[in-house]
Amino acid sequence: MSGAVSGTAGGLAVKRATAIVPATIANLGAGYDCLGLAVDRWLSVAVEARRPSAAAPPVELAVRGEGAGEVPADRSNRVIEALEAGLGALGIADAGDRAWRVRMSNGIPLERGLGSSAAATVAGLKVAEAFAGRSLGERRLLELATSLDGHPDNVAPAFLGGLVASVALGNGLVEAVRLEPPHDVAVVAWIPERRLPTAAMRRVLPPQVPRSDAVANLARVGVAVAGLAVGRTDVLGLLTDDRLHEPHRAAVFPELTILEAAARGAGALGACLAGSGSTVVAFVAARDLDPRGRPRRRWGRTSLVTRVGAAMRAAAIGARLDGRLAVLAPRAEGARLRG
Repeated sequence: MSGAVSGTAGGLAVKRATAIVPATIANLGAGYDCLGLAVDRWLSVAVEARRPSAAAPPVELAVRGEGAGEVPADRSNRVIEALEAGLGALGIADAGDRAWRVRMSNGIPLERGLGSSAAATVAGLKVAEAFAGRSLGERRLLELATSLDGHPDNVAPAFLGGLVASVALGNGLVEAVRLEPPHDVAVVAWIPERRLPTAAMRRVLPPQVPRSDAVANLARVGVAVAGLAVGRTDVLGLLTDDRLHEPHRAAVFPELTILEAAARGAGALGACLAGSGSTVVAFVAARDLDPRGRPRRRWGRTSLVTRVGAAMRAAAIGARLDGRLAVLAPRAEGARLRG
């Protein structure tokens, strides 16, 4: 964090702060509503506290990258909601009376299942910690983030990084356990132009599911998490075999099964919907790593990552699902303050 106490900060520890938060992939196949993975797309948010003025809006916003021209420039902005909620939780009573200048650089597409709202929520809470000069603590931050975002499976990996299992226990309580992410896996993603809002995709889910489907998902999650904890990436095939949400969401997004089949047919370990969509991700064994142990950005024409990406692109073109291909890497690092 940077800055010094001044009249514009009005009692805050600093007058400006910057938070950087990774994208996330939640609903990891059978890990519906409980597993999430941080990946290397980023939201950077720089916020400056200012004195309220009749000549200036209470929120001055500039956005570069994803969401430019769409993100609300008022207190309904998720970053500001989380910032003011965090300051309130930290004992800063007049958080809602302040003015904010916000600069966002966003690499996370909106409403594509990559955790854009969760990243904004966590960014706001981290900036609140910087302004207050003290920490909410891991548990309280997760609970606040979940109350704002709705579910912990996106906010937990956005905050903690890595692969995170989480559960909302009721009464505002959240439990989360972090594992190191698989380092020898690349995530090949088809990011469609089509948006699938979370609320709409939740409405297609049935209120009850067969016991056999629930047991099948529980077994796959248990085996996969245990396998990943000991370094087995082959279990991603089991983990991405879901019976609880993908079959129902495929009814309104039929391209999902087409892209998943193409990825698996080209050699992916497994494939699934990211969040509630519309991004479809495939997990690919990546032996060609950079010196930090992450999948390299450039791949040879014969590499498995290239083949899986080409298969997903061809399937998307055949299904007339416009979009773009991206190769992502799991990230061990979660949200952080810059400077």
